[in-house]
Amino acid sequence: MLKTKDSVRILVVDDSPVVRQILVAMLETEPGFQVVGQARDGEEAVRLTASLRPDVITMDIRMPRMNGLDAIRHIMSTTPTPIVVVAASIYDSELNIAFAAIEAGALTVVEKPHGITREAYEAARSQLVTTIRLMADVQVVTIRSDRHRLAQVRARQVEEPVAVGLPIDAEIIAIAASTGGPGVLRQIFSALPGDLSIPIVVVQHITPGFAHGFARWLDGETELKVSVARDGERLEPGRVLIAPDDTHLTVAPGGVVRLDHSAPIRNQRPSATLLFDSVARTYGPASVGIVLTGMGEDGADGLEALHRAGGHVIAQDEASCVVFGMPRAAIERGVVDRVMSPDKIASVLKYFDGCHKSHRGSGRSG
Repeated sequence: MLKTKDSVRILVVDDSPVVRQILVAMLETEPGFQVVGQARDGEEAVRLTASLRPDVITMDIRMPRMNGLDAIRHIMSTTPTPIVVVAASIYDSELNIAFAAIEAGALTVVEKPHGITREAYEAARSQLVTTIRLMADVQVVTIRSDRHRLAQVRARQVEEPVAVGLPIDAEIIAIAASTGGPGVLRQIFSALPGDLSIPIVVVQHITPGFAHGFARWLDGETELKVSVARDGERLEPGRVLIAPDDTHLTVAPGGVVRLDHSAPIRNQRPSATLLFDSVARTYGPASVGIVLTGMGEDGADGLEALHRAGGHVIAQDEASCVVFGMPRAAIERGVVDRVMSPDKIASVLKYFDGCHKSHRGSGRSG
């Protein structure tokens, strides 16, 4: 269980005085929370982060002079701090920037307060307070420039070729992620070919209201076709299906997607364990389960079932995780076959894809 800070110092960043006032009111009524500063744009956010050293920053996206994305890039390269993006889920352009901001180092995204009812206010406040308490304990690291990171990835790909001896009969890839997941999923998927021969299903823990925006963002960032899963649709090669908001995603025989709103599993809906369990039952040794960065232990029970069924289990390595909780839980169960960085995971999936295509070309089913 993650231990949270007793006292949390927060910097609120938004160009709207009204929104800043609402956010400050929401936060300062919470015991142990202290708003230590307010910034009207990205440039002011960068300066105040350096001088105030807050525990958490709430970051707006669309602002004058310097927008939220550029501010996050600057902060994470100079004064790394846990950042929660506060975005309006109704604007596609804002969501695209918000998910790019997560890739740049922000931890998660929450919905900007809207509506005037007491119920709406309390729901937004509860979500914001809970998120900030959790993010305040995340140990963030300096994020180098995209160019430098790309050079590092290419160097690793040259120095560390994909190991031989991997299973070659994969028919489905199931992935689970939480905090930090959107950026890692983009990194993996953007390295895969658009004609991937194996379907992919994903449980990404994300703030309610953002699943469709997340899927649209990924779809525009990769050659793969990415969408939110619909009940009853069939898995297809080259398709990535994302679990909808607050909905369990499972796979039934024949590659049929099933969605339901049954009780959360260990407080999670969608549950990665439920997904991995269904994949293990349906595909057995032809399944690949991957657990990426994220808090908690979701997915560990399901990956144990997938491992017992003969499937292949991969966990993201600690060095590349924003939060190592979910991968660590699976590794400690002794069910993980390989622990790898995202670029190496992508290389292994391309290897599976090549083997699957060659088997189909030789007339074997798969």
